[in-house]
Amino acid sequence: MTHATTICAVLRDGHIAIAGDGQVTFDKTIMKHKARKIRRIGDGKVLAGFAGSAADGITLLDKFESKLSEFRGNLTRAAVELAKEWRTDRYLRRLEALLLVGDVDHLFVLSGTGDVVEPDDQVAAIGSGGPYAQAAALALLKNTALSADAIAREALAIAAKICIYTNEDISVEMI
Repeated sequence: MTHATTICAVLRDGHIAIAGDGQVTFDKTIMKHKARKIRRIGDGKVLAGFAGSAADGITLLDKFESKLSEFRGNLTRAAVELAKEWRTDRYLRRLEALLLVGDVDHLFVLSGTGDVVEPDDQVAAIGSGGPYAQAAALALLKNTALSADAIAREALAIAAKICIYTNEDISVEMI
């Protein structure tokens, strides 16, 4: 039984930030504390993160990056095309991960069932601590003037205090 991570993205004031924790667990054991589950892709114009199986998440990130290149940086088109292929391809269908991708204009959660969800509130979170991070980020977005990266970081810190599969080794990328 593998438990994943927490990834949280926030769009605010023309910036996107994605934060991720560093914990990797297997069953009841913490195997790693400082994993990197977010990255810049598409010539640094897109941020992406994954939650779920590490090998599956990395495979999907690589696949998404190739779709982004194929569609010349069009994030929406790349997201839709990956979701379609992920849902219909026999090999990809077995991958157990979620992706969170975004640029300064759009934010999407992608799943293997063909979901391409663009949240209404400029905040999305995935992984074991996702609901906690999302709730915290929504409250901070509504009630503070914090920047996107500060909100994402604080939301992960709050999730880490609640979710046993999320740690406080937080990395943040912002565009």
